Amino acid sequence: MEESVYSSYPPELSSAQQNYLVTAVKDWAIQNGLAVRPGPAILPEGIDPNGVLATNAPVTLFPSPFPRACFEDATALQTVYNELYAAITCNEQWLGKIVEDLIDVDDFVANLWKVHLAVQKEGYVQNLSLGLFRSDYMAHNSSDHAPALKQVEFNTISSSFGGLSSLVRALHTELLTSPPGSPISYPSHPLLESSTPPENTAVETLSAGLAAAHKAYGPSKSSPALPLGVLFVVQEGERNVFDQLALLKQLTGFHKIPVFRVLSTEVLNQTSIPSSNPARPLIYHPPHSPASIFEVTTVYLRAYYAPDEYKSSRDWDARTHLERSAAIKCPTVLNQLSGCKKVQQVLAEPTGPDHLSSFLSGTDSTVIAKLRETFAPQYDLSSVGQGRDLALNSDTALKHVLKPQREGEATTSTNQRFLDSCESDWKGWVLMELINPSASAKNVALRNDGEVLQGHVISELGVYGTILWDNTGKIHHNEQGGWLLRTKGKEVNEGGVAAGFSSLDSILLF
Repeated sequence: MEESVYSSYPPELSSAQQNYLVTAVKDWAIQNGLAVRPGPAILPEGIDPNGVLATNAPVTLFPSPFPRACFEDATALQTVYNELYAAITCNEQWLGKIVEDLIDVDDFVANLWKVHLAVQKEGYVQNLSLGLFRSDYMAHNSSDHAPALKQVEFNTISSSFGGLSSLVRALHTELLTSPPGSPISYPSHPLLESSTPPENTAVETLSAGLAAAHKAYGPSKSSPALPLGVLFVVQEGERNVFDQLALLKQLTGFHKIPVFRVLSTEVLNQTSIPSSNPARPLIYHPPHSPASIFEVTTVYLRAYYAPDEYKSSRDWDARTHLERSAAIKCPTVLNQLSGCKKVQQVLAEPTGPDHLSSFLSGTDSTVIAKLRETFAPQYDLSSVGQGRDLALNSDTALKHVLKPQREGEATTSTNQRFLDSCESDWKGWVLMELINPSASAKNVALRNDGEVLQGHVISELGVYGTILWDNTGKIHHNEQGGWLLRTKGKEVNEGGVAAGFSSLDSILLF
């Protein structure tokens, strides 16, 4: 979009208009479940001991313009990306070389690898894997080219906000299609009159992937046979519970599949694997109904993705317990490891082996080339060479960003003091060329503490995909569907909604 098109968007709001719109959005959000549990910054400790309160999720008041060509490229490539990361997961030798090079600088990766080796030694009993993925992008702008799609990262575990992003689309669509002056509507503006956000099927797609795994599990492996169900493993004090409940409702309502939520800290207390059954079914014992036990077909992890979730050896024992069971894991430990930033960097290397063509041997070369174009230049820092030269040069450093290998840590700028502090730990970082989205876009955000922020923003697009495959690489289900737009102030380096940096948004294609 021409920079001038942004100049009058979104439409100016008077104080009365803004107050009216903010009130309408707050009410709509709570009425429709576009909500989160309030965090400690909003509610001091002890104010809500029973966890009954909710507040609106952080949302933008207006949808944000996003290049149609970039959006269409992202959605078209998702099933190819699904296939790529399934193939990487299946190639233990290739993935293992990357992982083993990180073990001495990343305890989290090292411990995940130990889980895999322990289960491998005993023998895996489930050859199916499920991926609920999200590929995140920005539209990169340059002075002499149209905006180009560039990948920020690929998420292989706990790809969240599918449920809430669908609701933001519904909110903005209702605002766009309501007549001016109606109880909930926007002021007049050409961009708001020309289109509505594209359909968002994230809930349907993600739940369909879980349902496909549930079906593929087959009959009960217990004797006598037990009823089957899906297990969501979740964090203690989860604030993003309503996002997860959207998938649960679709599974139980539309697919007629029993679904249970278990805290990661309760996995060993509420599930078991009969030692006498070589098939190793995972048995769930509902504490609210001890006589009604279920066999778990699929374990969907919305926990265990960050180092701080493993507070003791018991947490690692629980992860191993799940991994060695017959339940289909989403993700397996190997699939989680395939999401390492180092994997992304190796795939993006401009020289050396053509990993993409190897992993996607049955894919048209033009499609592979299109996927390759989504990579921003990335560099290895583990040895002397181009990556270190770019990072240590004051001129080129400003055009790059350091991406942490470890989950749960922040991306940081290449300032000299920080570089000096991590020089002995180079392997734990990847250097990535900065992606430059438009700096002219503006929006208004409603935070979940009621604060209203406005100014220049940048947006990040996430595209969801699901895939079910076996350890031979055969694909049983592969689908793209749904998207997420997160928008933040242009000066903010981080992008997490749950962490308070971004707001949920929807798209106006141009």
